[in-house]
Amino acid sequence: MAEPGGSVVVLGGTGFLGRRVVGALLARGRPVAVGTRDPAGAAAQGLPNPVRVDLRDPASLGRAFAGAAAVVNCVGLYVERGAETFRAVHVEGAGAAAGAAAAAGVRRFVHVSGIGADRASGSAYIRARAEGEAAVRAAFPAATILRPGALFAEDGGLFAALAPIVARLPVLPLFGDGSTRLQPVHAGDVAEAAARALEADAAPGTTYELGGPEDFSYREILVRLAARAGRRRLYLPVPFALWHGLAAAACVLPSPPITPAQVALMRRDNVAGADMPGLAELGIAPRAASALGLV
Repeated sequence: MAEPGGSVVVLGGTGFLGRRVVGALLARGRPVAVGTRDPAGAAAQGLPNPVRVDLRDPASLGRAFAGAAAVVNCVGLYVERGAETFRAVHVEGAGAAAGAAAAAGVRRFVHVSGIGADRASGSAYIRARAEGEAAVRAAFPAATILRPGALFAEDGGLFAALAPIVARLPVLPLFGDGSTRLQPVHAGDVAEAAARALEADAAPGTTYELGGPEDFSYREILVRLAARAGRRRLYLPVPFALWHGLAAAACVLPSPPITPAQVALMRRDNVAGADMPGLAELGIAPRAASALGLV
């Protein structure tokens, strides 16, 4: 594909997905700056050109975007802490970033949301994801929206988080009856999608739902991980109401093992819509977790 050229600012470039977006862009020879509230931490990770950015500070956004050709917003939040609410980050922050990019003359803006974003949801997290998409579109109508499913990689993500639990617990709690379906997608494939969305012949203004080639029930994932670990396990259905209570209580912990946002996401199937463009439309053949020996 032909390249429009120019530098790219990756917001949230120190995160699980953001680091891979930075890598995909560098592999294309694109100049990259990592927008973060902790430039020293980004530099310690070996990330390029860290620049201080705070989504609540329009001046910092303007400085970071000056002269940039494109912006990719990978900033995400799963647990609310004080002023860091879902609305502040996913709606107001995303809208501010898109507005600052438009004002700076940025040509391409890619916003990472998630499968299942729904303005009518009772979950503040899921609702904020959808409202954030609308805020981005209002400020930058040609923005590309990426909605990935549950992320995985060889060094982290969904399967890496579940494997130690499966290895340790003789009885594995299920979300409801465990029938919720997931279409996990490799974080590297989502990063590649972000990079390709910035290329000259990618259609701006498109919303892509990004799922991997495999579709599992939650119970099936646990069964596969147990078999891979050589363990025999019992599976216990747990009502969602109890999960919500446990997640709410866990939120007081510094690193909660489960959050209300994650429970809300598990109440409905997390798979890409059949009528939505996805990885195939971006020319990407997604990697399968089973082929990588992860599940």
